[in-house]
Amino acid sequence: MPEELSSTVSAASGRALARLLGYSLIGLVLFFVPFEIGGRSTILLDHTASALVLHARPLVIGIALLFMLYGALEPWISGSWRKDLTHTVFSGLKVLGLLIGVAYLFKLGPDALYQPGMLPFLFDKLVLSLALIVPLGALALVFLIGFGLLETVGVLMQPVMRPIWRTPGKSAIDAVASFVGSYSVGLLITDRMYQQGHYSLREAAIIATGFSTVSAPFMVIIAKTLGLMEIWNLYFWGAMLVTFSVTAVSARIYPLSRLPSEAHPEPQLRPGESRLRSAWSAGLSQAACAPSLLTALRDTFSDGLRMTAAILPSILAVGLLGLLAAKYTPLFDAIGVLLYPITWLFGLSEPMEVARALAAGLAEMFLPAMLLKDADQIVKFVTGIVSVSSVLFLSASIPCVLATRIPLRLRDLLLVWLQRTVLSLVFSIPLAYLAHFMGWL
Repeated sequence: MPEELSSTVSAASGRALARLLGYSLIGLVLFFVPFEIGGRSTILLDHTASALVLHARPLVIGIALLFMLYGALEPWISGSWRKDLTHTVFSGLKVLGLLIGVAYLFKLGPDALYQPGMLPFLFDKLVLSLALIVPLGALALVFLIGFGLLETVGVLMQPVMRPIWRTPGKSAIDAVASFVGSYSVGLLITDRMYQQGHYSLREAAIIATGFSTVSAPFMVIIAKTLGLMEIWNLYFWGAMLVTFSVTAVSARIYPLSRLPSEAHPEPQLRPGESRLRSAWSAGLSQAACAPSLLTALRDTFSDGLRMTAAILPSILAVGLLGLLAAKYTPLFDAIGVLLYPITWLFGLSEPMEVARALAAGLAEMFLPAMLLKDADQIVKFVTGIVSVSSVLFLSASIPCVLATRIPLRLRDLLLVWLQRTVLSLVFSIPLAYLAHFMGWL
C-alpha cells in the first residue's frame, strides 16, 4: 500500500510539474515573445489578429457587428441600464455605437466623419483589432494565469510590488501583460483576478488604472507618428519608468487610497525556506489543483466575449464624440487650462498648445501625437510618454474598465486621468531635459 500511495503521489507531482512548465511556457511564448513575420515583429496574438483582418476582413467585420449588436442590446434586456446614471448613459452610447458602425459600413453621414483620423481610424484600427485580440487573448490568458505561473511570480515579486505599488506580487503579471500585450488583455487579467478574490477593490483599481496601459505595438505607432523611432529604447524605457512612478504616487492619493481594501494575506515564507523554493511550491500547488484545460478555456473565453461585446460599441460612440469635440469645440481648451501651469512652468515651447493637445488625450490616446507631430523634440518626447502613462482615455480604456466587474465610478476614473496626466508631465519633462542635455534627444 505505501508503494502504491508513493506511486500515486509521484504521478500527481509529475502531472503538476508538466502543467506548470508546459502550459506556462505556452503562455509566455504567446504573450511575451515577439516573432518577425512578413517583416513585422510582434507577439503571436497580434500577428494572428492582423492576418485575420487582412485576409478575412468580411468575416471579421461580421464578428465585430455581432459583438456590437449583443453589447448594445444586453443592458436593455438584462435591465443593467437602470443600475446608475453611468450605466444608463453608456447603455445609450452603446446603441449609438452600433448605429455608427452600421452607418460607417454603408458610408452614411457627412464626409467629415470619414476623414482619415475619424471613423476609419476608430473602426479599422481599434474595433476590428479588439474584436479579435480580446477573445483570442482570453484563450491565451488561461496558460498564463491558470496553472501556477501567477502564483510563482507572485511569491517572487512580493518584496517589490507591495511596498512600492500597494499591490500583490502576482500583479506583476498584469503590468507586463499590458505593456507587451494590450490594456484590454491586462484588464481581462485584472477582472478575472478580482472575481476570484485575488485582489481587493483598491488593488484591482490601482492595477486597472495604473498598469493597464497601451501595449508596445501601440507605442510603436506613437513613436512613428512623433518621429521617435530612432530613440526607441530611450522612449520605451522612459515611458515604463514614468508610468510606474506615477502609479506609485496615485495609489497613495484620493480617490484610489480611499477605496476599501480587504486584502487577502499573501503566503509567507516558512522558516528556513528560500523565496525561490516557496515560489516553486506555490506554483506546483496551483498546477495540481487547477481545473482541466477545457474548463479553464471555456470560463475565460466567456469573459473575453462579454468584455468584447461591452467595449466595441462604446469605443465607436465615445471615441467619435471625443474626436469631434477635439476638432470642433473648445472643450479640450478648457481642460488644457488645468495642465497649462505645468507646461508653462517647465518652459515647454507653446505651452498652451501642448496643454490643449495633451488634454485631448482624454478622448483618444493617439490625439496628442497627431496634434503635436511637428513640435520640437523635447515636446514630442514628453507627448509620447504622457500619452502612454496617462493610461485612461474615453475611446477605449475607460469603457474597458467600466465593462469589468470592478465597481469603479466614471467620475473617479476622470479624476485619476487628471492626476496621472499632471504627474506624468512632472516626471517626464525633467527626464526630457536630462536626455536632451546628455545628447540622447
